[in-house]
Amino acid sequence: MDDTMTAAPDDSSRVFDLLIVGGGVNGTGIARDAAGRGASVVLVEQDDLASYTSSASTKLIHGGLRYLEYYEFRLVRESLIERDRLLAIAPHIMWPLRFVLPHSEGMRPVWMLKLGLFLYDHLAPKMKLPKSRTLDLRTHSAGKPLQDRYKKGFVYSDGWVQDSRLVVLNAMDASARGADIRTRQRLISARRVDGVWEAEIEDMRHGGTTTLRAKALVNAAGPWVARLLADQLAVPNSKSVRLVKGSHIVVPQIFDGPQCYIFQNPDKRIVFAIPYEQGFTLIGTTDVAWDEEPGLVEISPQEVSYLCESVNRYFNKTVKPSDAVWSYAGLRPLYDDAAANASAVTRDYVLDLDTTGGAPLLSIFGGKITTFRKLAEHALEKLAPVLPAVSGHSWTADAALPGGDLGAGGFEPALRRFQDAAPFLPLQLAWRLMRSYGMRAYDIVGNAKELDDLGEDLGQGMMTSEVDYLIENEWATAPEDVLWRRSKIGLHMTKEERQKVADYMRQKLG
Repeated sequence: MDDTMTAAPDDSSRVFDLLIVGGGVNGTGIARDAAGRGASVVLVEQDDLASYTSSASTKLIHGGLRYLEYYEFRLVRESLIERDRLLAIAPHIMWPLRFVLPHSEGMRPVWMLKLGLFLYDHLAPKMKLPKSRTLDLRTHSAGKPLQDRYKKGFVYSDGWVQDSRLVVLNAMDASARGADIRTRQRLISARRVDGVWEAEIEDMRHGGTTTLRAKALVNAAGPWVARLLADQLAVPNSKSVRLVKGSHIVVPQIFDGPQCYIFQNPDKRIVFAIPYEQGFTLIGTTDVAWDEEPGLVEISPQEVSYLCESVNRYFNKTVKPSDAVWSYAGLRPLYDDAAANASAVTRDYVLDLDTTGGAPLLSIFGGKITTFRKLAEHALEKLAPVLPAVSGHSWTADAALPGGDLGAGGFEPALRRFQDAAPFLPLQLAWRLMRSYGMRAYDIVGNAKELDDLGEDLGQGMMTSEVDYLIENEWATAPEDVLWRRSKIGLHMTKEERQKVADYMRQKLG
């Protein structure tokens, strides 16, 4: 998959079934599903896979407990069903979590929390995770990090996901099924010509342009979805997207145990505190209306203070803005349902199909990472009447994502088998490789008999063989791709170690 080692493809005479613009979770999910149905697919992404919204989530596979307050029952039910499906098809990058919800006087009453959790437990049939229950925080270990005034709470289940890896795995599976995945390729313009889309694409790394032709186009550009319609496609549309910035901070670990916390705030928003990357705590998220241009965004000092204040209402240990060792922010492209409050804007998705000019155009408005697979199914159902190439049967609900076929017993037995096969690996490195790549970890180790066979340790167990694998198999072309999206190893590295990774990649890629 290393595009630096192959000549630019000749697309002058080829007509793809589907051109997808956007390499986030929705775009790659649609590419995977369509390729698996036998359609010819090409996906273009202006930067790296998951460069924006899809790598800036709270990393949760969840139904969205608070969405029940806005009567989003269909969305919550679909999300809960998808949560269980995703945990089954990608158990290497996803796993269950238990969330502790302390009751706070003056906020949502106990009866409302109980009702919400009852619905959360029963909206999805055959729920596999443990159901909710009441906790006495005065005696339960989960109450120890909390201030004494919190005496009663609840615990319920949801799931965790390595969000940017989820995007890459969908792209890998799409590619294995025939899709052409092109990163650092920007759509300049596209027009309907003789019944097909004719698109001009700019190569952001090497320069130059190419023309792609496709029977249908999917606009999965996330924060740019409306701008793409207006500027690159010149297609009028009555629907609009509402950008909401969500920001997170990472601080040194502030509580013991595997449990997560969900805290209510006086403004009725909620904030999560989640064990993160072995030794840290992730705190987020904010909801800030964004009226400026879409693109890379950063957390503001006000948001940092808000997150610190939110957890300081609950934890014994005080968190200060200066404690933050890392932060990230992203724009959520929510469908504009005219809600007055940014927190109340629907997280549901809207699929808009335009066939007025002949060649179909499907635009994706909104959505959340948990429902990406179902969104892809619905997108192809919408396209099928006008694009027979995607009318095959739905197949992704049970098909493991790359590396996710862990075998009997799930993750822990798979890790033990991997350690037996590569006993020279330090435990922490073996664990990280299996958690990141699942069964593909064997490809990184290859025929190595000792640790030195994996090349140089660039820092914190990031061997050059792993970087090579990411370049050759996962479209990594920049240090940020390796350090912060394909992994979070950058959080553990020193500045000098991060520079070593950058220097090695520069040498490797020329």
